[in-house]
Amino acid sequence: MSSTDESAPVQAAHAEVTVIDTREEYLAAVQAIAAGEGPIAIDAERASGYRYSQRAYLIQIFRRGAGTFLFDPPAIGSFAELNEVIAGEEWILHAASQDLTCLREVGLDPTRLFDTELAARLAGLPRVGLGAVVEDLLGIHLAKEHSAADWSTRPLPQAWLVYAALDVELLVDLREALAEVLERDGKTDIARQEFESVLGRDFVVVRQEPWRRLSGVHAIRGGRNLAVARELWTARDTYAREIDTAPGRLVPDSALVAAARVLPETKRDLAGLKEFTGRASRSQIDRWWAAIQAGLASDDLPVLRQAADTLPPPRVWSDKNPEADKRLKTARAAVTEVATERAIPVENLLTPELLRRLAWAPPSPADVEAITETLREYGAREWQLDATAQVIADAFVEASQSPETPADPAS
Repeated sequence: MSSTDESAPVQAAHAEVTVIDTREEYLAAVQAIAAGEGPIAIDAERASGYRYSQRAYLIQIFRRGAGTFLFDPPAIGSFAELNEVIAGEEWILHAASQDLTCLREVGLDPTRLFDTELAARLAGLPRVGLGAVVEDLLGIHLAKEHSAADWSTRPLPQAWLVYAALDVELLVDLREALAEVLERDGKTDIARQEFESVLGRDFVVVRQEPWRRLSGVHAIRGGRNLAVARELWTARDTYAREIDTAPGRLVPDSALVAAARVLPETKRDLAGLKEFTGRASRSQIDRWWAAIQAGLASDDLPVLRQAADTLPPPRVWSDKNPEADKRLKTARAAVTEVATERAIPVENLLTPELLRRLAWAPPSPADVEAITETLREYGAREWQLDATAQVIADAFVEASQSPETPADPAS
């Protein structure tokens, strides 16, 4: 170690780690975990960017008195027996919203939660990544070089397994350290409400027209071109699902958009399009050409722009709804001040989208009782209502009494 990093905390050497990939080993581990004590530290590793699915390819569990267990979910299948043993215990996860869906897919569904990432945010820590929080509160350097690895790889390298084990082995100590900070700052009940809110959410997003999320699709002009883009996206998504590969690894978005803009007249023209790249761009050329033909022949042409069911961006509010613009700016400043006073990130104090919705279409009258009820309907927690409803009501009154914003002389 060089003289410049002699004071850095050092991560101790770790014993060799093995993966449990048989039902017999899994059932034995369930018994061992049941015999342990205290909360369940749990984490999951996926293969985002490599595989189509967001399934868990490794699940790690640590419990005091039991030890560390790394499970191979595809090999084991259902985790119902483990869930029966630990469902009533507190589960510790870091950024639980990222892992709950894939854990629930295999039958693991907590009823009590302590989210160390969310707790770090509520505690006002400047950095909330696991490595940063562990170093700040426990004084241990936790290497994160394998966070974006392809966890569907088999066999998994030992270095990756050690990394995965450490992710859970420190969570119980971290939970205790964070709980002390929250208790000291009077935020224990706030954290409890936030954890319960996370448990109650469904993080599976279903989009009506997912193909419109193609990067660069907004540059496509013409309903026929959009129909081709839609069919290309659908063909790629279907193939990616079949072979469980991330769609962008087959043909990137930029290639699909280029083909939709150019509308090649023949399969040969498509193959000769230099922008049409990707490892499956030529090997599956018949698939992509069929999609283009389907788009060209379709009678169902997409509209150029979706009917917006969301609010316009705040930058245009001054033109579209000046009163709402004043309400938003005044209330946002007031809420930001409260967030600073409480040492809680403003987005955790109150989701910005909720404040925008309230400012755009406030209840009438916009008194504290009506604002409280409206925010509650939107999903705000009680502690958020206590902290923000009155200041928002006051801000709306202030905005209504402020003079009109002068018109832009250039308009």
